Amino acid sequence: MQSETLSKEQQEILVGLILGDGHLETRTNGKTYRLKVEHSNKQKLYVDWLFEKFNDLADASPRERTRLSLGKEMKSYGFTTRSIEAFRLYGKQFYHNGKKVIPNTISTLLTPQSLAIWFMDDGSYKSSAHKTYIIHSNGYMREELEMIQIVLKEKFGIAVGIHKQYSQWRLYVYTRSAPLFRKIIEP
Repeated sequence: MQSETLSKEQQEILVGLILGDGHLETRTNGKTYRLKVEHSNKQKLYVDWLFEKFNDLADASPRERTRLSLGKEMKSYGFTTRSIEAFRLYGKQFYHNGKKVIPNTISTLLTPQSLAIWFMDDGSYKSSAHKTYIIHSNGYMREELEMIQIVLKEKFGIAVGIHKQYSQWRLYVYTRSAPLFRKIIEP
């Protein structure tokens, strides 16, 4: 029998995915949702690992997709789960009027594993000169990132700044917090 509930590990991974590149879709006006995960083919091993964590909720294995973007052929790799009620709690918190948001409940939802997954989806190492990390949180409002900034400081002791990149905002882990950030997400 296929699962209709989320394990604690799936819940933690889901929070990180939704903060990052993953998203929930509903076709039932919010009664049920499905998770969609899609990345570049270069991240195939990561997608396969995520699928392993959610395979009890999926009907099909990950697959490659080819699409045109600005006249260039792009290949991606991903999977979707079945639509289930267990995702509804997250859909209601992380989406308002069809737009992804950071919910006010993020301090209770964010765990070390969630943070690691968010970094895997949207993070990068700044440079060997700066020796720190960036989370490319480009889709969020500054106010939402200010809330995350407080949560990261209070919950994990990680100090981050909010920097503008072009017209959008991203999180910048201060160099003094980089070793702690790495220690938290590395496992």
